[in-house]
Amino acid sequence: MQKKIRLIARLDVKNNYLVKGIQLEGLRKMGDPHAFAVDYYRQGIDELLYMDIVASLYNRNNLSDIVRRTTDDVFIPITVGGGLRSVDDVRAILQMGADKAAINTAAIKDERIITQVAQAFGSQCMVLGIEAKKRRDGAGYEAYYDNGREHSGKDVVEWAKRGVLLGAGEILLTSVDKEGFEQGMDCPLIRAVCEAVPVPVIVSGGCGSAQDAADAARAGASAVAVASVFHYKKTTVQQMKAGIRAQEIEVRKT
Repeated sequence: MQKKIRLIARLDVKNNYLVKGIQLEGLRKMGDPHAFAVDYYRQGIDELLYMDIVASLYNRNNLSDIVRRTTDDVFIPITVGGGLRSVDDVRAILQMGADKAAINTAAIKDERIITQVAQAFGSQCMVLGIEAKKRRDGAGYEAYYDNGREHSGKDVVEWAKRGVLLGAGEILLTSVDKEGFEQGMDCPLIRAVCEAVPVPVIVSGGCGSAQDAADAARAGASAVAVASVFHYKKTTVQQMKAGIRAQEIEVRKT
């Protein structure tokens, strides 16, 4: 086995419903996120990623109750993101049982929050979320915020490097261009970020098969976050892990 990755179930939440879209838009209600989370845990998923995808628009994170319910039944690491704007916000979701906080919009608006969270809870808790879109002229990638709606003007690779320098212990890298299509991940983007930073990179957007996850691992990813193919029951956690191992990529056994 040449590389080891973690397999993460990504659960995007809007108004207490699990939702799924394409390029973070056109959202379809899937059901109770807690039920999906428990199912993935029982199947052997390594971690859960909860994202309140409209939280930044309303300046709040509404996942506390969902996270509290999940931690009663699920005993694996949970990362929570969306609408976290301060150390107090992060403290609140950690008190509900989350292990890590993913911050995107607030960090773009004021990068000091990265250092503040890292100092308060440790770098391992501070996950810098980056929503990447390829620039129209093909010259690299730009970081977006507000669930992929707003330009930041920041170059993705340089922003990732800056985030780590400020204290981020992990990067959550989402390819907005690939998200929801299940047709493969943006491996050039993954490779560029992973080569630029010394911390683990979780990649999200476009994983439709074990082959896609293995390709992301070979590009440098430490973890792959999967949504559509699990939510629509096109494959199971066990099947995905078996397929990844068949590609000579190590993944935790279920």
